Amino acid sequence: MTTPDNSPVLNNTTTSDTSAVKAESSGMWGGRFSEATDAFVAQFTASVQFDQRLYRQDIQGSIAHATMLASVGVLTDAERDDIIKGLSSIQADIEAGRFEWRIDLEDVHMNIEHRLTNLIGITGKKLHTGRSRNDQVATDIRLYLRDEIDQLMQLLAKLERGILTLASQHTDTIMPGFTHLQTAQPVTFGHHLMAWFEMLLRDGERLIDLRRRVNRLPLGSAALAGTTYPINREYTAQLLGFEAVCENSLDAVSDRDFAIEFTSAAALIMMHLSRISEELVLWTSAQFRFVQIPDRFCTGSSIMPQKKNPDVPELIRGKSGRVYGDLMSLLTLMKGQPLAYNKDNQEDKEPLFDAIDTVRGSLLAFADMIPALVPNIDVMKEAALRGFSTATDLADYLVKKNIAFRDAHEIVGKAVALGVRENRDLSELTLAELQQFSNLIEQDVFAVLTLSGSVAARDHLGGTAPRQVKAAIERAAGRLEVLLG
Repeated sequence: MTTPDNSPVLNNTTTSDTSAVKAESSGMWGGRFSEATDAFVAQFTASVQFDQRLYRQDIQGSIAHATMLASVGVLTDAERDDIIKGLSSIQADIEAGRFEWRIDLEDVHMNIEHRLTNLIGITGKKLHTGRSRNDQVATDIRLYLRDEIDQLMQLLAKLERGILTLASQHTDTIMPGFTHLQTAQPVTFGHHLMAWFEMLLRDGERLIDLRRRVNRLPLGSAALAGTTYPINREYTAQLLGFEAVCENSLDAVSDRDFAIEFTSAAALIMMHLSRISEELVLWTSAQFRFVQIPDRFCTGSSIMPQKKNPDVPELIRGKSGRVYGDLMSLLTLMKGQPLAYNKDNQEDKEPLFDAIDTVRGSLLAFADMIPALVPNIDVMKEAALRGFSTATDLADYLVKKNIAFRDAHEIVGKAVALGVRENRDLSELTLAELQQFSNLIEQDVFAVLTLSGSVAARDHLGGTAPRQVKAAIERAAGRLEVLLG
């Protein structure tokens, strides 16, 4: 049996029944303890229910560790080969659903090691030479998170490319731009989409940057002080693709900064997706009607047959809160811990896993949904005609006639007041009506009061002019490819 992310799960008899824990067993520390661990305590303190998803990384790290031990003479080549063969067999069993996960063995590490010993005998017990579960789990999590960051980067890139494609189709499509959710100035739909792109590109930059700090090897730190065996940590790092080795053994086994940093970046990703979601929820409403979301991303109502609910954006907007909670969980988990490793750190995995899963699912949904958005071009343009969105253009026009901006602001305010009374846009006022506020206004004013004229006038780097948006899209595609390397 596997979970949706292909992580195997415990058999129900193992997870739900404390009596399934073997009462006569004292686990891997039986030599020290005089009585068996209480069945409830064994289940309460076990982590195999959730850390089994680290099995690939645990086996990967163990193969590298065994290879390193053989290279320094701690294991023979034959022992190394037996260990690698056994671990490969275990991985195959896990992925085929044949592996029995046991709570009395506490975690993913001891479950795999126990099975390895059953398969190859005493040689399996030699694998743990020169390491501890403290540096082992720190290594596993870093390997796992590194893999997940790489996958999230690909999903982010897919979403960003989808945004670029949609933006390139709407560099001339006019819509109102908002501040305070009030009509401010006209912009293009392509320009607005490129604001989304910039948010997400920063998210990718953060993931790439923090990946460097994730990609450091703790293995070899053992429990907290290192080991007396002649290990070669640089070789292990090379085998596992780590860029560097953690410099201090105390810090290496107890550091979870990398998990907190990732969850912080994940919270920012979800914040950006939530902002986009909020706009989509507004834009798909009957009051806006700016865009249509394909039916496959929406649901209906059990009682109101006319409803088409934007469930995907709404749910992603809501899921941002759980990732914020994951971040706070990790910060709170670490804030009171003395050096080095403490059992508290078992609680690091579930919030980290949840943040990863939530961001992954949200990006998957958005990467498919965003490129499929259908803008209602006429509705957006008509909305931009309401709310006097070209008022600033009229003020700029007057400034170019050598009127101080504050005076121009007052003149335009009076013109807008007339438009409000008459229920007409500035572009619909006559020249005579406009000239009652300033005799410097001439016939050429109507060129700047049109939506297209207003948009085209913002013709500079970062502006909303169609020419600039097209150039921005071209630059953005290059920036994305450089980021992805």
